[in-house]
Amino acid sequence: MTRNSGEDLAACFNCGTQFPAGGRFCPVCGQPLALAPTVGVQAAAPVPAAPIAPQMLPQIQPQGYAPVPQYSAGYGYAPPRARRSRVPILAGLGLVALVLVVGAGVLLASVAGGAHNTPAPSVVALAKPTIQSSTPSPSPDVTPTEVPTGKFIPTGSMTVSRAGNTATLLPDGRVLFAGGWDASGPQYDFLSSAELYDPKTGSFSPTGSMSRFRYDPTATLLRNGRVLVAGGDSDTAELYDPATGKFSQTGTMSASRHSATATLLPDGRVLIAGGGDGCGPTGCTSLASADIYDPATGQFSPTGSMAKARYSHTATLLSDGRVLIAGGSPGPSGTTMAEAEVYDPATGKFSPVGPMSVAREDAAATILKDGRVLIAAGQSDSSGLASVELFDPATGSFTSTGSLWNNHASPTATSLQDGRVLVEGFAIYAELYDPASGKFTQIPTVIQSRISDTATLLADGRVLIAGGQYLRSAEIYEP
Repeated sequence: MTRNSGEDLAACFNCGTQFPAGGRFCPVCGQPLALAPTVGVQAAAPVPAAPIAPQMLPQIQPQGYAPVPQYSAGYGYAPPRARRSRVPILAGLGLVALVLVVGAGVLLASVAGGAHNTPAPSVVALAKPTIQSSTPSPSPDVTPTEVPTGKFIPTGSMTVSRAGNTATLLPDGRVLFAGGWDASGPQYDFLSSAELYDPKTGSFSPTGSMSRFRYDPTATLLRNGRVLVAGGDSDTAELYDPATGKFSQTGTMSASRHSATATLLPDGRVLIAGGGDGCGPTGCTSLASADIYDPATGQFSPTGSMAKARYSHTATLLSDGRVLIAGGSPGPSGTTMAEAEVYDPATGKFSPVGPMSVAREDAAATILKDGRVLIAAGQSDSSGLASVELFDPATGSFTSTGSLWNNHASPTATSLQDGRVLVEGFAIYAELYDPASGKFTQIPTVIQSRISDTATLLADGRVLIAGGQYLRSAEIYEP
C-alpha cells in the first residue's frame, strides 16, 4: 500500500501490514498498530534518530517478530517492525474455503448416493494450511480458557511521554514518577522532570524536578517517607520530599550506574547493586560493585561486590532479610546470565545460589506470600521469553513453573493483595499467576501494549500501569 500526501497510515508491529490510521489494533492479526512514517512524507509519530545508549531500549526479538535492527555508531534506534506479506494468509484462507466447498459437495453426494444405493465419489484429503502466529502455542500449564478476572480501565495521561523511569507509591497513596526519557518527538529527550498521580482524581500533575536528567535510575521509599532516587547514568543521588514537592541532593555512590537495582533492607538502609556504566556502540560496561545508603547519615559506603558483574538484573528482598540477585547482562563481552547470588546484610557479602533454569535479563521478579520468588519472562540474548521459574530460599534453588501465554520482554510483575501476580508488558494481553495452581490465566486485553513502562500496586488494591515507549497514557487494572 502506498501513502498519499497528507494521508496517515498505521503499521502493524507484528505482520507489517499498513492501513489508514484510526484503529488501535491490526484487522489481520490483532496486534497493536502504530503510525507508519514513510520517506518523503511527514509522519505523525516520527521515528527517533538522536543518540541513545543501547541499554535504554533493550533489543527485543519475541517469537514471531522480525529481528530488531542493531544499534549504529550513532545509537540510532527504530522499533521492531516485521515485514510479512498478506499473500500467504489470503492463500491459506482460500484453501480453507476450498476444503469447505468440497466437503459440502461430498455430503450432498453421499445423501444422493444413499438414496440410489450408489457409492459416493471419493475425495482426496487436502492438508490444512499452516499460518504462522506471532503468539506461541500455549503450554499445558497455561489456562487461556478459564474465565478471566479483572478489567482494565483508562485513567488520566502523564504530563509527558515517559519510559525508563521510576514509579514509587508514597505514604499518602499518590505515586511519584521520576526521570526516564521522552521518545515522542524527533529526538530522545532525557528527563529530569517528575510528576505525581493522584488515585482520588485519576490525574497526573507536575512536581519538583531533579537536579539532572536520569534514565533507568532506581527509586526507593525510605522509612521517613522520602524517596531516594539514585544513578541513572550518574554516581549522584537525590531525595524527594512529598511534603514540599522538592528534590535535594544527597550522597555520592562509588560508581556511576544505570539499570542497577535498589533494595530497602530491614534496618532501613538501601542496597544499590550492579548496573551499567561507560556505554558505547557495542554496549555498556557492567559493574560488580555495590553500595549501601544510610538515611541517618545521607551517605553511601561500599559493601561486598557481587561474584558476577551485571546490569538489567532483578533484586528481591527475601523474608529472612537477605537479597536475591538474579540474571542480567554481563555487557558486550558476554551473553545473558543465568547466575544468581544472595546478599547477606549481616556479613556484607554475596554468595552464589541457583543458577536459574533459563538465562534472562530485563525480567520481572516479585516475592510470593509463601516466601518464594517468582521470576517471569524477560529476554535472553535479544529473544523474548515466556518461561517462568520459582526460587526457594530454603533450598537456594530454582524450579520451573507454568509458562506465560505470551512472550513478555521487559515485563512488570505485581503481587496483588490476594496473592496472585499480574504480569504485563510488550503484549496486548496481561496474565495472572496463581501460586496455588502454578498456572497463568490470560486477561484480554490491556488498553495499550507497552514496553519500558511501570506498574504500581495502589493502596486500594488496584494496579496503575503507566507510560512506556512513546506513550503518555495510563490505565488501571481492577482485580
